[in-house]
Amino acid sequence: MTMKTNIKWALATLVLATSSLAGAQTTTLLNASYDVAREFYKDYNAAFVSHWKKTTGKDVKIDQAHGGSSAQARAVNDGLDADVVTMNTTTDVDFLASTGVVAKDWAKRFPGNASPTTSTMLFLTRNGNPKNIKDWDDLIKPGIQVIVVNPKTGGNGRMAYLAAWGYVRKKGGTDAQAAEFVGKLYKNVPVLAKGGRDATTIFLQRNIGDVLVTFESEVVSVDREFGAGKVDAVHPSISIVAENPVAVVERTVAKKGTGELAKAYLDYLYSEEAQEIAAKHALRPRSAAVLKKHADVFKPIQLFAVSDYFGSLAEAQKVHFNDGGQFDKLYTPGAK
Repeated sequence: MTMKTNIKWALATLVLATSSLAGAQTTTLLNASYDVAREFYKDYNAAFVSHWKKTTGKDVKIDQAHGGSSAQARAVNDGLDADVVTMNTTTDVDFLASTGVVAKDWAKRFPGNASPTTSTMLFLTRNGNPKNIKDWDDLIKPGIQVIVVNPKTGGNGRMAYLAAWGYVRKKGGTDAQAAEFVGKLYKNVPVLAKGGRDATTIFLQRNIGDVLVTFESEVVSVDREFGAGKVDAVHPSISIVAENPVAVVERTVAKKGTGELAKAYLDYLYSEEAQEIAAKHALRPRSAAVLKKHADVFKPIQLFAVSDYFGSLAEAQKVHFNDGGQFDKLYTPGAK
């Protein structure tokens, strides 16, 4: 081997070692999240990366995986190495707790039932609201086509279903009357979407339906992606509080040694900066001060909690959404 070759080989080794060292200094964190949260986390991740660098001097790269909330929970359970999960229903995190993937007491690990933000369900109609849709009663009228997420595959869909059921109950109706009402609503559903973003695509790109029932936060995403003025946001008189729970995936962080970083990532969601970003994306912040500041975005709606009529989301899951449950009795694909 000539001296020239030796030098080239040494330089190549040095470059390789340096790039490996640089790679080792940047830790990657994977957040498995629900469909309509992608824009929020895109902005939040940039803020957290900057905060982490400022406070620790270390670089971090955040990767995202999005889909229907329940589908994401199943993917993590089946081996997707997410460091954290940020979901839109507690049942999806409860499922991961039941299999030992996240801590049993995950809801006590962070403030506000481990939910740094909440949302609620509202309606998106086509520009100008041509069918004059104002409240839940309008969704069961003949000839109205309603786009919703399948409650078996996404938290968005479960919340829409429970919001419609709870609307009847809050007005003094019985469970039997609520079942009849929700049954009529699903007869007006031409196709069930897999997740929140899929529902928006069906409504706006495939141009199916008169009204989309979705999270309040999707209004901002629609305006950004499809241009302002494509839809009108209609706030019904009554809706549900949907908590957006978060948890560290203990199985992954134990393997990767990212426990401290994963916790810091979720802790920072409660910071003033993160709560402001949440408000910008029409996610209801837990911070009372930030919520008050954005009263123009978060219109007053009579809100009820899952516990008011369903016990808990876990109980609602068993009664309504498990195979053979209330939803299966009410909804027959293709039936009118």
